[in-house]
Amino acid sequence: MANKIVLGQNQYGKAEVRVVKISRDTERHEIEDLNVTSQLRGDFAAAHLEGDNSHVVATDTQKNTIYAFAREGIGSPEAFLLRLGEHFTSSFGWVSGGRWEAEQYPWDRIQAHGAAHGHSFVRNGQEVRTAVLVRDGADQHLLSGLKNLTVLKSTQSGFAGYPRDRYTTLPETTDRILATEVSARWRYKTGTDFSTLDFNKGYEDVKALLLEGFTEKYSHALQQTLFDMGAKVLEAHSGIDEIRFSMPNKHHFLVDLSPFGLDNPNEVFFAADRPYGLIEATVQRDDTVPADAAWSGIAGFC
Repeated sequence: MANKIVLGQNQYGKAEVRVVKISRDTERHEIEDLNVTSQLRGDFAAAHLEGDNSHVVATDTQKNTIYAFAREGIGSPEAFLLRLGEHFTSSFGWVSGGRWEAEQYPWDRIQAHGAAHGHSFVRNGQEVRTAVLVRDGADQHLLSGLKNLTVLKSTQSGFAGYPRDRYTTLPETTDRILATEVSARWRYKTGTDFSTLDFNKGYEDVKALLLEGFTEKYSHALQQTLFDMGAKVLEAHSGIDEIRFSMPNKHHFLVDLSPFGLDNPNEVFFAADRPYGLIEATVQRDDTVPADAAWSGIAGFC
């Protein structure tokens, strides 16, 4: 007798809704630039099994809700997602939860005639800010993060003492360039009253701590530097339970200039984009309660 085929976990929504909000309350305008994804979870079995759409909140409706909520202001990606999650789970009885994700693209004011311009901006390409909200009934998990933050230290890094076999050709070094592109997400403690948090201030502080952590010690390996960066954040922010990293090694190889009769005292390098080492790890408190639901669907993090 054949096994019965049943519907498993499912979600649906509108992905990558680009919304730009310009605040014009004064002559000094403000810009907020987000890419938002909304996915709902709940009682959608009839839609899958019977073609009954009576519980299907149209993805177009989800898109329009994002635009309408932006009219009232964004504030921070985290606060915006919290508003969306509360709206959808309270407005439709069969929506028991969902997953809302945002990327924020920063803009800086153009400096003109010695001053920051009031309504002219230039994209800041330093990093992309990220946020994810997961709701499952009364449970709520919130992640903040960043990606594409490229950093480099020109000394105080090495790589030595690793095992060697017949396939090992990499020479040991005690003075190398260490460069990486930081992707990090940090999870707030479960049960936190998110309405009490200043997410913008918290984000800027965590970013500053990550950068400081990258600079502070001699690096024996990117793994060590990753851990130091995460520990620095957790030591300063008791409301964060864990931080996960995905950090590629952006390799810089010394160029052999001897064919041209030139020396190369660790000054001229070839920057290779692939293949690359990929380092991923979680830094957490020893009493952290796992929250697997918060990380479901997030690729590139162990």
